[in-house]
Amino acid sequence: MTFTLPAFAISTLDQQLASVLLHKINQKTKPLGALGMLEHMALKIGLIQSTLTPSLHAPTMLVFAGDHGIVAEGVSPFPQAVTAQMVQNFLNGGAAINVFARQHGFALQVIDSGVNHTFIQHPALVDAKIVHGTANFLYQPAMTQAQCEYALTFGANLARKTVEEGSNVLAFGEMGIGNTSSASCLMSVLCDLPIQQCVGRGTGLDDAGLNKKSAVLQAALEKHAIDSQNPMQVLATFGGAEIAMMVGAMLGAAQTKAILLIDGFIATAALLVASKLQPSILEYCIFSHCSDEAGHQHLLQHLGAQPLLNIGLRLGEGTGAVLAYPLVQAAVNFLNEMASFESAGVSEKLDAS
Repeated sequence: MTFTLPAFAISTLDQQLASVLLHKINQKTKPLGALGMLEHMALKIGLIQSTLTPSLHAPTMLVFAGDHGIVAEGVSPFPQAVTAQMVQNFLNGGAAINVFARQHGFALQVIDSGVNHTFIQHPALVDAKIVHGTANFLYQPAMTQAQCEYALTFGANLARKTVEEGSNVLAFGEMGIGNTSSASCLMSVLCDLPIQQCVGRGTGLDDAGLNKKSAVLQAALEKHAIDSQNPMQVLATFGGAEIAMMVGAMLGAAQTKAILLIDGFIATAALLVASKLQPSILEYCIFSHCSDEAGHQHLLQHLGAQPLLNIGLRLGEGTGAVLAYPLVQAAVNFLNEMASFESAGVSEKLDAS
């Protein structure tokens, strides 16, 4: 299977400002390193924006939704219909992501990438449906080459448009019954890990259900002999429409030098694919939290990521990314507003020599 990858050119961050930014951070009225990960974030955001005075504008949450054929194998305790029901809940403003987005000032867009349902028009809904649910990847690839490529292109264009309209912080969420199965298989192949280290309980499987899920996914991996060096083929075989569109959106956002807020297991699996296509994308990412979903910690380790929060979340929807946003704001605010030793007239640490 031959794929034509949409054109992406994600530049590595220019390090010319790094020493000046570090000096500014270190001259704040605090011991060196005392603000921990906030200091690393301030440096990263300053480099992304190529400025000593970064700013955050119009943060936007993109929630991608899609259904998965693999659900027919009993890998989730919830029926497929829940995907559409939860999307309607998002549109009605009643889900956790709605509550947290309102609390933290995020615009919210819900993207129907491949839900097995037809929605009526809604101001918050983007109709980008490429399938009414992907194929069952136990028997055949989840998506065709054309569907996968279209999903990436649409996602990238959506992210670019969002940035053009004024946002420089994009967060990524998802909804799709069965999508932890897709994410687990993507992780297993691209990280070269046994499926047992990647699969988890998803929306609440018991032990018997977890064992069945593991067996189904192992069988699917054995069915498809895929070269891990071909991430687009891996994505088309095991990914969901919402995951593929999220991959494209992440690539498009990084190309515009936006800040990417990465949520939990599914979003990180999408980023894994994106990083195999364009490794420089990781320089634009802030990892919001470590999910309680089994496998996410291994995935974060594979990416060399240090998440901001570890509070037992496993909801998806982008909730962890929005909840972590105040820490991102704090990193920018201390860099811009905190006094330096010189401006505050505070003595610095004495030189031991």
